[in-house]
Amino acid sequence: MNVSKWILVAMTVGYLSACCPKTEQKTVMKAYTKKYTNADYYKDGKIQPEIVKKAYLEMLDCYGVPFSPTLKAGIWMTDFNLGDFENVGMAGIFWLNDSVHGYFGHEIYLLPNQMIPEHFHLATTLPAKFESWKVNHGWAYNFGIGEPTVNPPSLPVSQKNFISSLNFVHQDVDEVVSLKKIESPHFLLAGDNGAIITEFATYHDGKGLRFTNPNVVFVDMLTQK
Repeated sequence: MNVSKWILVAMTVGYLSACCPKTEQKTVMKAYTKKYTNADYYKDGKIQPEIVKKAYLEMLDCYGVPFSPTLKAGIWMTDFNLGDFENVGMAGIFWLNDSVHGYFGHEIYLLPNQMIPEHFHLATTLPAKFESWKVNHGWAYNFGIGEPTVNPPSLPVSQKNFISSLNFVHQDVDEVVSLKKIESPHFLLAGDNGAIITEFATYHDGKGLRFTNPNVVFVDMLTQK
């Protein structure tokens, strides 16, 4: 092959490379899985905050969520004083909670198969809280009022006498689900890969928060407040 033909071939290959983009390779997101049980979370009946924090940080890292200075300063974690953190508990951060303009931004962190105890929000001097949830990572079961849904997931034995809302939907990434009725009971249960969920809501007044389980005590294990 003479020089002219070599030049023609090189120009053709270059043109095709420029005009025909490479096939995109899909990035497979890692899925977090359960690593700890109540045997790890409790020692002599007392919750171990350092193990709890380790579990959440590992989940955040798995899903590529940076533990930013803001998150580090504002995150809270609780087992609701129920002694069953493997199955009932959560972490979160209130990004904002504005009573003047009536809006609220919250991030919810749930480890695999972890449930927030059933609860509802009553009106105080301010309207009852209304909320919607968007799953960012993992997935969750979103429970609310209505006829019981068939084939429910396993619910924590410790909460079996304190659940009245048995209608649910399976909520995947980027799906948004809203509270069905103001002041109605509801709860979230993470799937096998945990869940990181953004909550959009009207102002959250703690005075209006009620749990179906009378044994619930909301205490941040990091600050004991």
